[in-house]
Amino acid sequence: MSDTRNLSDEEGSESGEKIEKEGLLDLAWERQQCKTFTAWCNSHLRKLNIHIESVAQDFRSGVNLVKLLEVISGDEIARLETGKMRIHKVNNVKKALDFVASKGVNLVGIGAEEIVDGNLKMTLGMIWTIILRFAIQDISVEEMSAKEGLLLWCQKKTAPYKNVHITNFHTSFKDGLAFCALIHRHRPDLIDYNHLRKDNPVYNLQYAFEVAEKELDIPIMLDANDIASTMRPDERAIMTYVSSYYHAFASSQQASKAANRICKVLNVNQENETLMEEYETLASDLMAWIEHMIPWIDHMREQRASSIDEVKARLDEFRTYRQTVKPPKTEEKGKLITDYNTLQTKLRLSNRPAFLPTEGKLVADIEKAWDTLETTERGVEQHLMSELIRLERLQHLFARFTQKCDSLAKWITETKAYFKKDNIAESDLNELLGKIKSDDAFDTDMSIHKERLDQIVNLAQEMVQQGFKMAGEVAARSQAMNGLWESLQVARAQHREDLETARQTQEKIDAMRLEFAKKANPFNNWLEGAREDILDMFVCHSIEEVNALITVHEEFKACLPDFHQIFLDIQQLQQDIDTIASFGSNPYTAVEVDTLGTMWNELLQLIPQRDKDLQEALVREKKKDELRKTFANHANWFANWTAEEQKKIAESTMGPDMTLNDQLSLLEDILQEVESYRPQYEELENLNKIIQDEVIFNNPYCKHTMESLNVSWEELHNSVARQKNAVENQILVRDSKGINEEQVKEMKNAFDHFDKNEDGKLDHFEFRACLVSLGYNVDTEEHLVNHSEGERHSDFERVLQMVDPEMTGQVTFQAFMDFMTQEASDMDTAEQIIASFRVLAGDKRYILPEEIRRELPSHQAEYCISRMAPYEGHDAVPGSLDYLSFANALYGQSDL
Repeated sequence: MSDTRNLSDEEGSESGEKIEKEGLLDLAWERQQCKTFTAWCNSHLRKLNIHIESVAQDFRSGVNLVKLLEVISGDEIARLETGKMRIHKVNNVKKALDFVASKGVNLVGIGAEEIVDGNLKMTLGMIWTIILRFAIQDISVEEMSAKEGLLLWCQKKTAPYKNVHITNFHTSFKDGLAFCALIHRHRPDLIDYNHLRKDNPVYNLQYAFEVAEKELDIPIMLDANDIASTMRPDERAIMTYVSSYYHAFASSQQASKAANRICKVLNVNQENETLMEEYETLASDLMAWIEHMIPWIDHMREQRASSIDEVKARLDEFRTYRQTVKPPKTEEKGKLITDYNTLQTKLRLSNRPAFLPTEGKLVADIEKAWDTLETTERGVEQHLMSELIRLERLQHLFARFTQKCDSLAKWITETKAYFKKDNIAESDLNELLGKIKSDDAFDTDMSIHKERLDQIVNLAQEMVQQGFKMAGEVAARSQAMNGLWESLQVARAQHREDLETARQTQEKIDAMRLEFAKKANPFNNWLEGAREDILDMFVCHSIEEVNALITVHEEFKACLPDFHQIFLDIQQLQQDIDTIASFGSNPYTAVEVDTLGTMWNELLQLIPQRDKDLQEALVREKKKDELRKTFANHANWFANWTAEEQKKIAESTMGPDMTLNDQLSLLEDILQEVESYRPQYEELENLNKIIQDEVIFNNPYCKHTMESLNVSWEELHNSVARQKNAVENQILVRDSKGINEEQVKEMKNAFDHFDKNEDGKLDHFEFRACLVSLGYNVDTEEHLVNHSEGERHSDFERVLQMVDPEMTGQVTFQAFMDFMTQEASDMDTAEQIIASFRVLAGDKRYILPEEIRRELPSHQAEYCISRMAPYEGHDAVPGSLDYLSFANALYGQSDL
């Protein structure tokens, strides 16, 4: 440090002239000064591997004197003259004295010739002047002069020691306890102070001198016996030696302060590394789980179910997954995002580069994979419900198919049997004519039954196309029915041919039997069709569908009197036939009145059962409708409640008089309130399960589905967590950066003002306007930032790289707060850490492992050593490390 002030007489910077006036020095003082000053000079000259025996003799040539001044000042003095003549020595000493004078010291009466001649008094005066200027002058305690400051420092450090009273730099140090107390105050591990006695001064002095030399690298400058035996020890010698204590302990404290700063930065870095590793692990586990679950869920859709029970079992398995397996993972995902935001906040607050997860583990990657998982879930659930409907329909189609096949097979078998047993050869003319007409009427019967065969074929094709589990049996039965129909056609053709052959011999026909056939056959077909319709199974999914069937059934019952009259007419016609014909059977039809009567009675008996089945179906649908209404009431209330809670969350941080802690407490209360409504949410889940078990497909009373309510429930938890995390981060910013809540509130109000969409984000235009409103000068004009590459950026672009490093076009509230608090607070920097390491290294451009281990805790010392690169400068020594690149890497300015 350069200081042009002159040393005052009070500080002891007496000139040679004053020394002459005072006369001869006391011989004891002179001896003490000579020894002390020689030791002090050697403590500095040893850095150049130079050792002197006496200041009176070894400075006469001026060479060692110049070397001493260069070492203690750090400056380079003019080139020395190497000659041995007196003039050369005088010139060298003069250069040294001129250098001392250039530092603001008046050397009145001290000339180069006296030093060259070995004048001890002048030489000691000169050395004392040098000691004052370079060892004592810079000591300043509470704005006192150098001597007073050094004395006050001694008094403060020894104040706790009752047997030490320092009032001067001579008699106060005679018993040696003052030296021991100074060492013990700074290094209590080196001095066993409690065992020292005031009546043993030589031991105390020697003990302090030896410990200082061995442990503090302070050479012995005083003689214990001389100090103890001299009535008034030399003040200059004592001050010189005590100043060495001051500088040694000041250097130690500086190193300790530097070590503490480094430890603080390393702690932050290690904590951040731990958080990054935890994020990577959690992100990897969650991604692995998602990647495992997507194909597992999708497998439910790929496998086509063969039965209703199998579909229901898959639905139960899927519900178990949604209710027990997925919720913990949803919480993990929320924690992952919260931890990521907290980590980024800590990195920004500690002036570290933003954390960029490894490829595939970004929060956006997690969100994308989660969306894929939920899309897959929706697809599988829709697929399983569709499969359930499909299989129920196939089951219904199979029942209809079987019923129609049985009915048609029975009719074909009976018809073929009729053709076979018909004795045409023994029939009279009337019988033959009747049989011919009956065969004509049979065409109508054939066309009606052909339609039924076509219905059977269509039903079989539909079941085969939809993958019915018994498709093979259905196809075989359909083919068998076609074969049976073909055999009927052959039998009927043969029967017709026989009738035509015998027709020439039979001319009469019984008109009444023909009329009977024309009436009885349609009536018989109507009875069969009505029986099939009334026995036909039905599946309904609404009250309207059941009411439609009831209406059709009531219309059917309304027409029964008309058909009953037809039946009475047929009965009357049969009675008329029996009256006229005394033998033979009706050749026009196989239908008999008794058969029609039996079928008519059976039909009347089936009607009450049909009424009962329809009424039971109506009751079931009304019950389902009540389930729909119950679910709708709960769902509509739950949706309105979640919307109100979202509004409360959004307004939780809007109170003008609310502190951040108040906001955090309110959000925690909201979270507890939300959790208290979980039973209502679970009740909705149970209602939804009942509705699915009842195969209820639509709900006209409610626009909300369980899936949308699940999303609302999860989003409600996520909103609380996000808002709570934002407030916690604001508190973290407030506490770590020393800014008050008014500043935080001002920043938040400005952000909310420009957040027109209320989505917690600003586009770049809104962000710049927000900065301007807070008085932040944002320059959009481009400036040259890299002279070697010609790279140009505006101030605003550099700010955007901090708040939106991925250039998404959006600035989140947390990134905005981190930037503003960084601007409003004092943060540790790479330059500060470099300066701290430089102190530990003793101003070297490198540092040694033992220097790090000496000053830092063991775990942090090894952390630094393992990450520091070897120093490669021209002045490198074995094992030297590069602390400059390490410090820059801590702040993202290079790779660690």
